[in-house]
Amino acid sequence: MPTVHVDLGARSYDVKVEQGLLVRAGEAIREAGLKGRAAVISDETVAGHHAQALLTALETAGYTADLHLVPSGESSKSMARVEQLCSSMAAAGHDRRSFVIALGGGVVGDLAGFVASVFYRGIPFVQIPTTIVAQVDSSVGGKTGVNLAEGKNLLGAFHQPALVLVDPLVLATLPDREYHEGFAEVIKHAAIRDAAMLADIKALDPATRDVPADLIARNIAIKARIVEVDEHETKGVRALLNLGHTIGHGIEASVPYGEMLHGEAISLGLRAALQLSEKHAGLPADQSGTILGLLQHFHLPLQLDPAITTERVMEKLGRDKKFEGGKVRFVLLRAAGDAFVSAEVTPDDMREAIELLRTKA
Repeated sequence: MPTVHVDLGARSYDVKVEQGLLVRAGEAIREAGLKGRAAVISDETVAGHHAQALLTALETAGYTADLHLVPSGESSKSMARVEQLCSSMAAAGHDRRSFVIALGGGVVGDLAGFVASVFYRGIPFVQIPTTIVAQVDSSVGGKTGVNLAEGKNLLGAFHQPALVLVDPLVLATLPDREYHEGFAEVIKHAAIRDAAMLADIKALDPATRDVPADLIARNIAIKARIVEVDEHETKGVRALLNLGHTIGHGIEASVPYGEMLHGEAISLGLRAALQLSEKHAGLPADQSGTILGLLQHFHLPLQLDPAITTERVMEKLGRDKKFEGGKVRFVLLRAAGDAFVSAEVTPDDMREAIELLRTKA
């Protein structure tokens, strides 16, 4: 199986990618050396498809495990839900010798990881991501957290997983919209670090769920190498992963949580970032067009809802964590595969880019 090692010293771990890995999850977790009881955290939708297979795999490997469910959707990323899950785990008898398994997409991974970071002051956790977004991006890197009304992920902790298990077969249960949104992150990875991947993405059929394990592993490796250099986002390198996310997060936060999927907002943010890259970094228009074409290939939005005002987006992105001292660190592309963090993008530039999103791509 493709395995990507994330080298973080004492916090190092492996990301294993293989079809059918879910039904062998207990064995893989045992091989990784985890001991104690397992608290499986999932949402109601994912659990209906995959929880029993995981619980059976854990039982077969000799683990005692129980299931803790949250409602599906972004609204579950809240401190109230963290407290509820911690209480549920404590009532079930979990303690510092237990470990958490996050079974789900990015919401479940962020939430369960944060629960693991605070329960008994921190216990191990395993990521088993079930969406494209989570498999190629959010399950790796140790960022956990929940939302506030003022913005996404404003409360959280860096808490690296002990193991990540990626099974491409679980993608078969995703609705089209949730499947397609994940490719915004795949396209982003290619844009910042692997221009050759753009052709491989174009070769995929959006109507199928056939995503090669090697392609998922290539995406994971891009993120892993960046995280290794800048685990806690203090050196400016990890910020490269935020291409499209500054304006994208502002758009996502401008509507009720869950109304717009993360990847859909990032698709709009990527279009804005491409326009700013052409203006400030000399990104060739044909390369920009190639990336926009891939977003369209996966049915991702490129035109902003007129009901979302520019000032509303600017207000929301002004509260984003990517601002430091009121100044934005904006990720631009010099060329496909060549990203950098710029200090030249002004609020007026961002307003202009948001207004461009009101026009047809």
